[in-house]
Amino acid sequence: MFDIAGELHRWLAEGREFAVATVVAVSGSAPRGPGAALAVDRAGTAVGSVSGGCVEGAVYELCARALEDGETRVERFGYSDEDAFAVGLTCGGVIDIMVTPVLARAPSRDVLRAALSAADGGEPGALVRVVEGPAELLGGVLLVRPDGSYRGGLGGSAELDRSAAGEAGALLDAGRTGTVAVAAGAESGAGSLCPGGVRLFVESSLPPPRMIVFGAIDFAAALVRVGKFLGYRVTVCDARPVFATRARFPEADEIVVDWPHRYLRGTPTDARTVLCVLTHDAKFDVPLLRVALGLPVAFVGAMGSRRTHADRALRLREAGVGERELARLRSPIGLDLGARTPEETALSIAAEIVASRRGGTGVPLTDSGTPIHRDGRETPAAA
Repeated sequence: MFDIAGELHRWLAEGREFAVATVVAVSGSAPRGPGAALAVDRAGTAVGSVSGGCVEGAVYELCARALEDGETRVERFGYSDEDAFAVGLTCGGVIDIMVTPVLARAPSRDVLRAALSAADGGEPGALVRVVEGPAELLGGVLLVRPDGSYRGGLGGSAELDRSAAGEAGALLDAGRTGTVAVAAGAESGAGSLCPGGVRLFVESSLPPPRMIVFGAIDFAAALVRVGKFLGYRVTVCDARPVFATRARFPEADEIVVDWPHRYLRGTPTDARTVLCVLTHDAKFDVPLLRVALGLPVAFVGAMGSRRTHADRALRLREAGVGERELARLRSPIGLDLGARTPEETALSIAAEIVASRRGGTGVPLTDSGTPIHRDGRETPAAA
C-alpha cells in the first residue's frame, strides 16, 4: 500500500474509515506486482489500482464488504476460460489480493499511521501482515524498522512477532517486497508456530533512489524531469554558479554548486544511485569519473560522441583507471532512439537506466520472443 501512502496518510489524519486491497502474490501474466493497492473509504471514494482495470470493480466491492463486516480476507483472481468477460485477468495471470478494513477503533490503525507517515516522508520500513494461517492472525500488522525494532503485532505469540520481524528485516535490507513462510517458532512453545506454518506478506518502503546529474545544461533540465517521473530524488551539480540555478532547474530536489568530483566524494551514494555525467568536458569528466567508477553505484553514464568517449577513455586510463572500472562506464550514454532534442535525449538516457536496472535488452518487444518481465511476470502492455 506504500504506492498510495500519501493519500492514505491524509485519510487517517482526517479520521476516515477505509478498506485497502493489496496485491500480495502474482503468478503468470499480471498488470501490477505485489504491493500495488486500491483503497475505498466510507463515502465510496477510491484511490490506487491493483490490476490496471481488469478486476478493479470486483475489488472495489470487496472493500465495501470489508467496511461493513470488518473482516480481513484474501481473494484470488484469474482468467476464466469459460467466460472471457467473467471477473478475472484477461491477460491470463493470477493475483492474490488481501483486503483489510481500517476502522476507527482497529488496533492496527496507529501502526498503519506510523508506517504510512514514514513512507510518505521517505523513511525506510517494512509492513508485515499474515496472508495465510490461523484466521485470528489475519488483520494483524507489524511495522519493522531498519534497526530491527518493531511496533504492533500479528495477533499471535511474541515469538511469532520476533520471527516475523527478523524475516522482514532481511527483505527490507534487500529492498524487496514479497511473501515469506515462517514455519518455526514458539506459537505453542514447541518449535512449530501452527499446523502448516504462517505465510507473511512483507511490504518494504525505502527512500527514493538518487539520480545525480552532473552538468547544468539544457539536456540536464529534461533529464531532471524524466528522473522525477521515474521516482528518483534528483540532484544537479555543476561548478558554474551562473548555470546551476533554481530558475533553470525548478523540478530538481537539490542544486549543488561545487566541483563534481569533490561533491561526489562527500555525498552519500548506494547500490541504487544513478550517476549521469553530461558535462562532456575533460577537466570535469576525468576527475569525476575516476571517483564515480570506484563507487558501488547502480549506473554510471557519460554524454558525448564516440570520439569524445575514446579520448575520455584514454585520459581515464592515463589517470590510473583500470579496465574493469572502465567496463562499467555507459558511454555514449543512452539507447539508440534517434534522439535529437533534449527531451528525446533524456528519454534515451532514462531508457538505458531502466534497462540496466531491470535487465532489459533495449530490443523492441515486437522483435523479442523473451518474457516481457525477467521475473516471469508479464503484462499485455509495453513494459
